[in-house]
Amino acid sequence: MIEPETVAGEGARSTDAGDGTLPLRERRARDQSRARRFARPPRGLPLRAVAPNAVTALALCSGLSGVRFAVSGEWERAVTMIMIAGALDGIDGRIARMLRGESRFGAELDSLSDAISFGVAPALILYLWSLAALPRLGWAAALVLAVFCALRLARFNANIDEIEQPHKSAGFMTGVPAPAGAGLALLPLILWLWTDLPVLTSPYLVAPWVVFVAMLMVSSIATFSWKSLRLRRTVRFEALAVVVLVGAALVTAPWHALSAIIIVYLVALPFSIASYARVKRLRAAAGPVPATTPAA
Repeated sequence: MIEPETVAGEGARSTDAGDGTLPLRERRARDQSRARRFARPPRGLPLRAVAPNAVTALALCSGLSGVRFAVSGEWERAVTMIMIAGALDGIDGRIARMLRGESRFGAELDSLSDAISFGVAPALILYLWSLAALPRLGWAAALVLAVFCALRLARFNANIDEIEQPHKSAGFMTGVPAPAGAGLALLPLILWLWTDLPVLTSPYLVAPWVVFVAMLMVSSIATFSWKSLRLRRTVRFEALAVVVLVGAALVTAPWHALSAIIIVYLVALPFSIASYARVKRLRAAAGPVPATTPAA
């Protein structure tokens, strides 16, 4: 009588013998399949997914810190915190693309951070600095700035998956972006920091200006996008020299330089509208562009 163990052993030996007759490629494929089946799932989130979100969170902290400094009357630090939030907002997306850490969570966190850092925080800073002298109208202007900033970001999120985006396809943005809108809204305060002109603190001047900037943020005008700017090879050295000069000015006379940058951006808005109108006319003259089928 044959013992069960003997039968099992012979079966195992026969299986091993059969495996030995398999081609090398099939045995490797089988081993890889077993390794994937019994491999441990990765634990936690990779660093490439956390790093850009951490930068976005730092931007949010910086924007809220601006409100804290405004409450204590430290206006220079309040404006500096908003500017730092703008700088961090400009690099978090690039870090995400560089590390391939883009995610839906990161996009939503970025929109929330922008709404607070460039909508709520500047509105509160301006209210505490000037608009509080007109409690009702001043607060209404502050609300318009904060709410319109949130509406702009909501429109951006709603159109993020749209294929038909004429402004984006031409290298422009729709309306004034949130960080630029915050800088424009804070322009009277920034000018006051180095001119000390009493007229700049007047709520009758600040309130209409804040509402005007809020309207620019939710408008449909075409504005220049930094991503679409291309320099000619013949002016690269001159552009580098300009960047050095701007950096030196921001270090030695930050409020003067910041005021000049914001005014230049404001003056460039009519040129961006005219530039997009020219691109639109050229597209209309060229006729519809045939749709391309994406590669499989």
